[in-house]
Amino acid sequence: MSTEQHSYNDTASSIWSGELPTLGDVYRARRVLANHLTPTPLINAEQLSNRIGASVYVKCENLQPIGAFKIRGGLYLMSRLSEDERRGGVVGASTGNHGQSVAYAARAFGAKATIFVPEHSNPLKLASMERLGADVVRHGPDFDSALEGARQFSSEHGTHFIHSADEPDLIAGVATATLEVMEQVPDLDAIFVPIGGGSGLCGACLVGKSLNPDLVVVGVQAEGAPVVHESWRARKLKARDHVDTFAEGLATRVAFRLPAAMLWDVVDDIMLVSDAELRQSMLTLMETTHMAAEGAGAAALAGLYKQKDAFQGKRVAIMLSGGNVTLDGLQEALNKERPW
Repeated sequence: MSTEQHSYNDTASSIWSGELPTLGDVYRARRVLANHLTPTPLINAEQLSNRIGASVYVKCENLQPIGAFKIRGGLYLMSRLSEDERRGGVVGASTGNHGQSVAYAARAFGAKATIFVPEHSNPLKLASMERLGADVVRHGPDFDSALEGARQFSSEHGTHFIHSADEPDLIAGVATATLEVMEQVPDLDAIFVPIGGGSGLCGACLVGKSLNPDLVVVGVQAEGAPVVHESWRARKLKARDHVDTFAEGLATRVAFRLPAAMLWDVVDDIMLVSDAELRQSMLTLMETTHMAAEGAGAAALAGLYKQKDAFQGKRVAIMLSGGNVTLDGLQEALNKERPW
């Protein structure tokens, strides 16, 4: 099933030759984002805490204007582009939330955005991108096919290409979510973060470990799309020929360079959860916190529940990274699973 396309046996830092984002970059990003966004709530979820046996804090990034944390990275990155780059337009590839963030930021800064998406994408996310003014191009069966289409479009048309993870400014922007968490709960013991391409987990490691070296940072990936997990364990960038998960925000076939450079020597654990566990966590979040989560958005809770015995009595945050679940997706979860 697995097809290895890359192989690097060197240290993680040798994989990425460019600049790495710093904690100072995150603080600079926060100053920029203050002109566009308000901090999202961090709720101490009592019902959820009782079920886990830990004090659980939920970072509600599902309440962002696009329903996902990615908006932070899109806005900060767009603020850093030159006027000429904005004038020439931007292009990216996305299963939905990164595309929404680029479209939102492009509109805010007067740029034209083109987003390549898989042929069968979340209709809520597609409608949002189009409503925000982006040109949406359906291309290929999955994210990585759309990514190649976006790269080719950028080369042919001279538009600025925005990667969903290999962008230091994007990660600095995304990391402001973890900064808000750490400032509210400085004695946090652990944080669980979903993994698609890895930008959110990079932000959690960058900020969390800088402010509290003892913080346990755990990434959570779908069993049917485990390429970041496999790459981290093997210390090689890996790729797969296909993925198998309903959670489009986690459905990445190829591991990326910048997240590898930032994660391999720092993250405490990268774990896998099943689609059934994702659906159970979607329903549990709705029942205990009244928050809607898409599959990827519920991944952090699925990971925490799977490891709950190790975190009894601890202070643990989970990143609810996105709430763009369709009614059909919610009905499917209700038909197949029950809250735990």
